[in-house]
Amino acid sequence: MRVKILGGGPAGLYAAYRIRCEVPGAEVTVFEQNDAHTTFGFGVVFSDRALEFPAAQDQKTLSLITAGTEKWSDIELRVHGERIRVDGVGFTAIARLHLLEILRERALSAGAVLVNSRVVQDLSELGEADLVIGADGVNSLVRRTFEAEFGTQVRLLENRFAWFGATRPFDYLTQTFKQLPQGSFNAHHYRYVPAMSTFLVEVDAATFERVGFEHMTEEASRLYCEGVFAEELEGAKLVTNKSLWRRFPVISNENWVVGKHVLVGDALRTAHFSIGSGTRLALEDVQALAHALAAHPGSVEDALAAFVAQRRPIVDKLAGAATRSATGTTTSRNTGPAGREFAMSYIGRSGRIDTERLRAMSPRFVAGYEQWRGAPSNTAAGAAR
Repeated sequence: MRVKILGGGPAGLYAAYRIRCEVPGAEVTVFEQNDAHTTFGFGVVFSDRALEFPAAQDQKTLSLITAGTEKWSDIELRVHGERIRVDGVGFTAIARLHLLEILRERALSAGAVLVNSRVVQDLSELGEADLVIGADGVNSLVRRTFEAEFGTQVRLLENRFAWFGATRPFDYLTQTFKQLPQGSFNAHHYRYVPAMSTFLVEVDAATFERVGFEHMTEEASRLYCEGVFAEELEGAKLVTNKSLWRRFPVISNENWVVGKHVLVGDALRTAHFSIGSGTRLALEDVQALAHALAAHPGSVEDALAAFVAQRRPIVDKLAGAATRSATGTTTSRNTGPAGREFAMSYIGRSGRIDTERLRAMSPRFVAGYEQWRGAPSNTAAGAAR
């Protein structure tokens, strides 16, 4: 079986590794437009639950990913000048480039062929293939080539965001909400190595226009955001890496498969950064795809049908939660309720955490909320939902 994979990000590299492991006779080639040492962005964060997926069947890769990474068990919300800790929400962060290096070595060790610095402009350039996997992200060539057949829908959210790095660590995955005369700002920040953090800045459309970000250079935007979050940065600097302002694209596809072509990861659907599941979903996609190919060695068509049947209910559920989360973190909301009320609403924004689960997961946060409310322990139920 000849497998061609477009895109050498986490999804494409892990697909190459898993397919070579589970279908040893497969010839697997990955085409990536960038060189092996280039990536955009800074850190990648996984929830503890997100790292459960490879534990049973790929402990070696899991061990490589988690060795020496940054870990913490709380998140922090900073709103109205108040710092609110939500306990029991474990995360692991890793530098994106290091993650790619691990997955690249895994793919090579399994016998996959990696072609870097190759910009593919037409799928015919991939050569003969029994299966073509579109792991080529938001701007997927595979998806665009068969957009009508896939039934693609793309909706741009109104908020604007830009990815920066910060030259200081933060103790927790933190969201800082600020209401200033020039508008509403929200920063998502977390360390991914001991001395560096991801620092994503989000603004609503009105703030974006009022500040004039659209007409600023990348450096001017960096300096402006550095000033807005000077208190949080404590003298540290923001760092750019293609830190351009953009609107988040909510991508979905009615069909996942067109002939021998299948989409995975962000090429298939996007998960908003506020829920932090994009890389997890991509890696789970390709693991399920490899399983399906191994289970149906005589028919790629049957394997793809099995993959879709197994994955679609899971992906639809998580993608829906991500969309609700995007709405629930609108920057302008920080002008609303008191900090703890906002925090309770924020934790329940995706609709996936009910009161009892929250109480078991974050007992100190719930106890503090109930004490603040001055109410019996069961009155948090309505607010958590």
